[in-house]
Parts: sequence; C-alpha cells; structure tokens
Amino acid sequence: MFYRINTDIEGEIKPEHVLYGYTSGIFPMGIDNSDTEVEWIYANPRGIIPINNPRNKFKISRSLKRTVSKNIYKVKINTCFEEVIKQCSLRKPTWINSTIISLYTKLHKMGFAHSFEAYSEGKLAGGLYGVSVKKAFFGESMFTLKTDASKTCVVYLYDFLIENNFKLFDIQMITPLFKTFGAIEIPFEEYTEELKKALSYYTFT
Repeated sequence: MFYRINTDIEGEIKPEHVLYGYTSGIFPMGIDNSDTEVEWIYANPRGIIPINNPRNKFKISRSLKRTVSKNIYKVKINTCFEEVIKQCSLRKPTWINSTIISLYTKLHKMGFAHSFEAYSEGKLAGGLYGVSVKKAFFGESMFTLKTDASKTCVVYLYDFLIENNFKLFDIQMITPLFKTFGAIEIPFEEYTEELKKALSYYTFT
C-alpha cells in the first residue's frame, strides 16, 4: 500500500530533494486533481523485480519473446525523455502533473532520470522512465501505443541492469503486468536493506 508522509521540505521541491527521497525510500507523486501540488509517498510492502535471483527469476511470456526475437521494435535510451514522461501522464487518473514532469526532466538533464523508448517505423510506440542512483533503478511509469511496445522496453531495461551490475530494480508497487515479469513484494524494512546495499555498491576499474 502507498502511505503519505510529512517531510521537512519547505517551499519549492527541487531535483535534489527527489534524489534524497529515493535514497531514503520515499518518492513524490502529484496530488489528485492538482496540476502543481506534490506529496511524498512510501510503499509497504515494496514491489521489486529481483535481479539475478535464482529463486525469483525474471519471466517473459512466449508472445513477448517472439516480439523481442523478431526485433519488431527498435529500442533506444534517452532519445526523447520529455515525450515519454508526457505520454505517461496522459493516462487518467494520473499522478504525473506539471511539477512532476518538470522535476524529472531536470533530473534527466542532470543524468539521473532515464527513458527507454520503443520505435516502430521510426515512430515512438511505447516507453518507460525511471531514476538511477548508483546501483539502484527506480521505475516510475510506462505507456504503450502498440502491442508489447512498453513490455519490450522492460525486457531491454532488465538486460541493461544486469549488464551494468545493478543490484535493485524498484517498481514501488506490483501491478498485474509486472506480476507476469516475476515481480515480488518485500516488507519495507527488507527493502531499505536492499536499498542500502545498492547505494553503497562501488565498482573499481
């Protein structure tokens, strides 16, 4: 479940506040029926997709495997972040208001927010966006205009996280779609331990 919490943040919310929120286990959401107001949320239990976990494997349906193997969509990263988040905001009701769009667009320009986009015949067909901090990726929202377009982005994102040694794939809460990928729920206390590990993980080159 989502729980609203009070914070010490006063005045305008800045991208730095959002990053601090993620590292503390909370995240912002636009308030219903407001184009500018934002509230802070934490989820308990927390939804995650386990990474490289032999007991909880990432799952791909047969039909989606066919879509991916046939290269029906060309997947790109960070080519049209603003378009992706705006498409995600079109779903009604939505928590992605103008303040959220502005904050995450700034985070994108700072190198923290990222989008995965699926293209079909040169046109955007679906996508997703989220935030990465060290070895943690926090998925935010997704949209699709064509069958399996956003699902294909999830597959590419998961492969990207594996290839880059990420330790946490946070989806906040489980939806029927993410259940099909093998998402699980863990208590918030366990989540904070996994978050600490991902944020303290360093690679040496």
